[in-house]
Amino acid sequence: MPLNVYILIMNIFKRVFGHLYFVYGMILFFITMLIALIPASIALLFPEPRRAKIIHPTYKIWMSIFLPLVGCPVRRTGKAHFKKGENYVVVINHNSLVDIPVSMPWVPGPNKTLAKIEMTKVPLFGIIYRAGSILVDRKNDRSRNESLTKMQETLKMGLHLTLYPEGTRNKTDKPLQPFYDGAFMNAIMAQKPIIPGLIFSTKEILPHHIKLWAWPKTIRIHFLEPIPTAGLELKDKKVLKEQVYAIMEQHYRTNR
Repeated sequence: MPLNVYILIMNIFKRVFGHLYFVYGMILFFITMLIALIPASIALLFPEPRRAKIIHPTYKIWMSIFLPLVGCPVRRTGKAHFKKGENYVVVINHNSLVDIPVSMPWVPGPNKTLAKIEMTKVPLFGIIYRAGSILVDRKNDRSRNESLTKMQETLKMGLHLTLYPEGTRNKTDKPLQPFYDGAFMNAIMAQKPIIPGLIFSTKEILPHHIKLWAWPKTIRIHFLEPIPTAGLELKDKKVLKEQVYAIMEQHYRTNR
């Protein structure tokens, strides 16, 4: 068989298999979601930090079942950087819709993230989304101000704050998009260390440029050494942001 014909056949096979795999993954996602739905509904009855302490192990169990079933096991390094009795602002790169349900359960310990309020309108999944997130309406100034207060309260409670400083999915060919200030403002205001986290492979699992298509792949999550913020002031946020960006970009280039 000529090489070009072989490549054409393999590309067709991969395209068809990817669409079938996407359907399989979505079916399994919603079936296994039932594992988390009842605990998430119960957790909503409790205030923080009790809610997060119910949600975190629940989501960890859910993803520990779902991800291996779809051929995407998680391999995590750097757990030792999270010291017992301390909490952090965890900043993670954002390549895919897969990132949030993957990263939050593998942050060692209960944590909250900032999330768009629009997703709470999705039937059933909206309950799970609401239970694990600080919700914000980005079009509403009051909502954005309230979310800042809630993020500070989250850190004062001893929970980790997991944020994605790129703001949106990285659809470029660069390792990272420019960072927004929010994560670094919160870390400085609370005087909490920042732990950078890098997720690898999710862009290949669920690429943005092919609709209703996915591909199984091992997910790697690397947590890096904490970056202290003690003594920093808000005027230092730009330097801190640039420092974290440089560390994450270099690690991504070295390990992708």
